[in-house]
Amino acid sequence: MRPDEPQHLKRGKLGERAAKRHLQERGLKFLTANFRSPRGEIDLVFRDGDCLVFVEVKTRSSEDWTRPAAAVNARKRRLLSQTAFDYLKLLENPRVRIRFDIVEVLLEDGAVREIRHLPNTFSLSSPYRLG
Repeated sequence: MRPDEPQHLKRGKLGERAAKRHLQERGLKFLTANFRSPRGEIDLVFRDGDCLVFVEVKTRSSEDWTRPAAAVNARKRRLLSQTAFDYLKLLENPRVRIRFDIVEVLLEDGAVREIRHLPNTFSLSSPYRLG
């Protein structure tokens, strides 16, 4: 991390690293981080058995009052769904099971205090069909 990097970006990167490690420790296979398409970005992509898992990481410090997952509103879910669809179009066999997880990372004094994994939090905003 750059010393002049904004605090919210530093916090986000710390949360993403913690979430990645947490999910790997639970047996998920890491595929990629920060997948970008013209429609948005997906923080982490994993495989859990035969299921492709798109992960949105929300990191908050202890002074924040709302649950981090509350920031994943309908608009954000729609953008994540569209970006996941773009990812699926890149696969040789895009007809895989998918799910959307949220990982909440709570920080205290700049260190990870708690990680909450919320699996299968929402589904694609509309049915998808490829090829």
